[in-house]
Amino acid sequence: MGDMDTTGAFIRKKRATFAAGRGGASLRPMNGKNTAAFYRSVAAADSKAGGERREADPLLEAARSKTKSDKKKRSNDINDRFCCHKPQESLLSSSSGFSNYRGILNWCVVMLVLSNARLFLENLLRYGVLVDPIQVVSLFLKDPYSWPAVCLVIVSNVFIVVALYTERQLSKGSFSEHVGLLVHFVNMAVMLTFPAAVVLAVPSMTPVGGAFVLGTYTILFLKLYSYKDVNLWCRELSRMKVKKLARSLSCPSPQYSNGDDCKVCYPGNLTIRDLYYFAFAPTLCYELNFPRSPNIRMSFLLRRLFEMLFLIQMLVGLTQQWMIPIIQSSMKPLEDMDLSRMIERLLRLAVPNHLLWLMFFYWFFHSSLNFTAELLRFGDRQFYKDWWNSESVTFFWQNWNIPVHKWCLRHFYKPLLRRGFSKIVSQSAVFFLSAFFHEYLVSVPLRMFRLWAFMGMMSQLPLAWLVGHYLRGNYGNAAVWISLIIGQPFAVLMYVHDYYVLHHRQEAD
Repeated sequence: MGDMDTTGAFIRKKRATFAAGRGGASLRPMNGKNTAAFYRSVAAADSKAGGERREADPLLEAARSKTKSDKKKRSNDINDRFCCHKPQESLLSSSSGFSNYRGILNWCVVMLVLSNARLFLENLLRYGVLVDPIQVVSLFLKDPYSWPAVCLVIVSNVFIVVALYTERQLSKGSFSEHVGLLVHFVNMAVMLTFPAAVVLAVPSMTPVGGAFVLGTYTILFLKLYSYKDVNLWCRELSRMKVKKLARSLSCPSPQYSNGDDCKVCYPGNLTIRDLYYFAFAPTLCYELNFPRSPNIRMSFLLRRLFEMLFLIQMLVGLTQQWMIPIIQSSMKPLEDMDLSRMIERLLRLAVPNHLLWLMFFYWFFHSSLNFTAELLRFGDRQFYKDWWNSESVTFFWQNWNIPVHKWCLRHFYKPLLRRGFSKIVSQSAVFFLSAFFHEYLVSVPLRMFRLWAFMGMMSQLPLAWLVGHYLRGNYGNAAVWISLIIGQPFAVLMYVHDYYVLHHRQEAD
């Protein structure tokens, strides 16, 4: 018994010494409840020691990883010696799933620049430098003491005030809905006819100035029509006592706050400030509360301003240097030209016209509208979509001008569907409305009515049907591009011919 006690004491002493040497913990016997604590301290000491060894030996770990990578590389090298093929498609096959054609796109851009550089050099050698900043001013002002375009833009404020006054009277019940509708109808009818009559009657109004004025009045017409509709919808919902409406009558009269969480409610939106914000906002569809950006980004604003100034100079310079000589050379009656000569002039006009159209698209829909939106903290910046990928004519018209598309969909197309008209009839009515405004913006400033723009827009209906039924994918996209490149210069050539016959031939006679 004495030997056994001596042996047990020796073992306990050895375990305690081992625990103290490994973990640096206090010496405790290994019986009873302290056994689990002992093993936990030993495990912690092992892990700590292992971590210290790993930190102390980074070279050993690097050597091990290098050995593994060398083994994997030798294994791959051996496999490559025996197997170098696997089932795969060529990159240019449609089934390969490859879509990174950035290098081919860059090649196309380089070829486009080189080809147009050659044409530009030929133009300089033949005509010299034709860019004249003074001539730009004469496009807007024929008489320096008569500014009819500026006066018409100022007068447009009268129509804004009339629309606001009418809506206020309707909200108070002073006007019935029929009377309010009649006042809006007269206001908008005068808005379209009055500037057109001034453009046609005033001799000092230039075609460019007239187009600018009529474009301004057309935009204002579409905005006030949307303003009328939205306020009408608010009154209808208020009468129906729809409590789920966010703009309910429970909100007091006009409320504005520096915070972005404050919402304006009907009829609190019927203020000068609200209507003029909408008048300058880059949208045609009215809302009581537009999405707003948190602040104005000065770097973004300055970039857009630089693009606007640079591109407008490029547009004016290329028009004077490139487009005008081609148009002047095309100012001959069609009876004096054979078919081949006419096609040759059409193709000569196609490239510069299309290039200027693309530059104008970027200048207006990206640079100008984003500049205005940033300045007004307007949140919705989707002014266009990927129309360049259009595989149908319908997709192009739905995506290249989002503000107009939203207006047509919200205030014209869907109301026609709700009244029982079919989709075909409604789509045709939308194209008819667009054709009317295209002709209005071209024929009135030129003071001649030939319906080329109107027929060009209406011809989009059969073209959309043909492309949609017989062409798919890349073929449809090519058809859309061809219609853009050839269609617009053809209309320009027709107007140039008629303008020459109407003015220059009379001067020659």
